[in-house]
Amino acid sequence: MILVTGATGQLGTAVLQTLLQHTPATQLAALVRDEHKATALQAQGVSIRVGSYGDPAALDRAMQGIEQVLLISGGGEDEALQEHQNVVDAARKAGVRCLAYTSRALKDPSTLVNKLMVRHFDTEAYIRASGLPHIIFRNILYMDVLPLFTGPNVLATGINLPAGSGKVAFALRSDMGEAIARVLLARDFSTRTYHFTGPAAYSFDDVAAALTAAAGQQVTYTPVEAATFAAGMRQRGVPELAIERTIGFMTDIKHGQEAEVSAELATVLGRQPTSLAEGVKQLYKL
Repeated sequence: MILVTGATGQLGTAVLQTLLQHTPATQLAALVRDEHKATALQAQGVSIRVGSYGDPAALDRAMQGIEQVLLISGGGEDEALQEHQNVVDAARKAGVRCLAYTSRALKDPSTLVNKLMVRHFDTEAYIRASGLPHIIFRNILYMDVLPLFTGPNVLATGINLPAGSGKVAFALRSDMGEAIARVLLARDFSTRTYHFTGPAAYSFDDVAAALTAAAGQQVTYTPVEAATFAAGMRQRGVPELAIERTIGFMTDIKHGQEAEVSAELATVLGRQPTSLAEGVKQLYKL
């Protein structure tokens, strides 16, 4: 049986969608904090395990009868690393045969500006030290975040970000969810790491060009200074922590942290991942 944690989140939903197409629901379990959000999964026959990453006793119960666990990384809270470790500990205690983790595809973890990302690599180290057979999915930044980065009025304002000429090998969350599910379905419990990225690395000039083509009107990208960008966010009432994290993402992009390209996502999918041009049409509903 496969247990998917964070099962009602966006990535968990994408993973389970593919799993349910290729394996009986009775072979699937979902760890959720709120069982009311999992009624559709339960109706399909998925076993619902209620608990959070911060509740070791609930995690112990959730692991009963489980062969594979997919640990979908938690949020940005200070306790996130400890919570990941709780899941790993419960999996080891239950004798799970393989633990998979959704990490991040970044060029050099030692030089990251966005320190929030470091916990992914700390979690990887903890998993390796656990002795559990494991699969690490190093996922690139979701293409799905583009509307958040560019803002709701991008067709009018253009793209104004402190990312310089940095590039990102964007891929859709749905493509990554499908690929993760396909790896789990293969039931290969050997330890390995996948790098899931899009087919090319794109600058925000490329994003602007894709928006221009999709919308039929000119959209431009203007690199701005981080301080100017932060000041604008403050004027809009954005909390300081959110400003800091956004600037961290942009600075790491500027430094090439998200630009590495791998063919592994395409290989696992058996097709090319969704292109930037097609993804922009979907995400901006153009």
